[in-house]
Amino acid sequence: MKKIFAILASILIVSTLLAGCVGQGGGDTKKMTELKIGYQPSTHQIAEMIAMEKGWWQNDLKKFGIVKVTDYEFPSGPPEMQAMLAGQIDIAYVGATPPIPAIDQGLDAKIVAAAQGHGSDIVIWPESTYTGPSYFVGKKIGTFPPGSIQDMVLKKWLMDNGIDVSKVDIRAMGPGDATTALTAKQIDAVFLPHPSPAILEINGNGKSVVKSGEMWEGHACCVLLVSGKLIRENPELVKEIIRIHIKATEYINENPEEAAEIASRKLGLPKETVLYSMKNSDTLYFHDPNELISDMEEYAKEHYSLGYTKKLLTAKDLVDTKLYDEVTKK
Repeated sequence: MKKIFAILASILIVSTLLAGCVGQGGGDTKKMTELKIGYQPSTHQIAEMIAMEKGWWQNDLKKFGIVKVTDYEFPSGPPEMQAMLAGQIDIAYVGATPPIPAIDQGLDAKIVAAAQGHGSDIVIWPESTYTGPSYFVGKKIGTFPPGSIQDMVLKKWLMDNGIDVSKVDIRAMGPGDATTALTAKQIDAVFLPHPSPAILEINGNGKSVVKSGEMWEGHACCVLLVSGKLIRENPELVKEIIRIHIKATEYINENPEEAAEIASRKLGLPKETVLYSMKNSDTLYFHDPNELISDMEEYAKEHYSLGYTKKLLTAKDLVDTKLYDEVTKK
């Protein structure tokens, strides 16, 4: 009986992956009718939420034959990249670093736009006294899995401050598990993207002591990643995706209150919590991928030095600015 169940499960997995490949365009992306988007429950990726809520994805892509747009939530970047490797999503709002090991493993995709920079905080118990980077030696810190932007920024910051990373107990966790563990005092700190730091502070379960912009000044965080097949075979569709993303990003900067309202519904949080998060984080919303080049080179070097990739990738392997430049007439 167990063998039968195993066979059925295998058939189901294969069917799901095949469906994902068909969703990506199968043999001909021009006949693509559904766009599948990956995103994470973070204020870093409000642009995706705005475009979905406003109907921009659905309405602006109709002329390309897209009749359905579906988004899928992921707890962090690494599992999101596994889904993209499996062909289950076509584009992804994701941290700038998870695509690096995924592309090293064979993912056919390129970053076509920036989404934002900074926006993550280290949070400790409210009654604790933070004394600097050495505070974390011997402590347990919950953050996103290896290869994520948070993992990368945290480890580089510790090393830059002369801390042996092996002396810090860094635990891979999603935002929900990490905030729960800090609240229960099972770990000493978290390093998470907003709104998690804001939620911990508002509920009296933590206090923010270091912002990611202080750890790595000017660092890029989230990006818009698109299937390489889609870029090659349907560039006009990708250009429209970029236009929608630019419109949504500028909407955040021009209408923060309404952007917070939209995000609150998607995140299942009070609007006041999202606004607090946006106002008290150091998040910067921007969309030009040309501003990512130096950071992506640095991220790729860090990944290689940490053994996360077999090859030393370059920005050319990771970023395609051509379509963005055509859209913006750069």
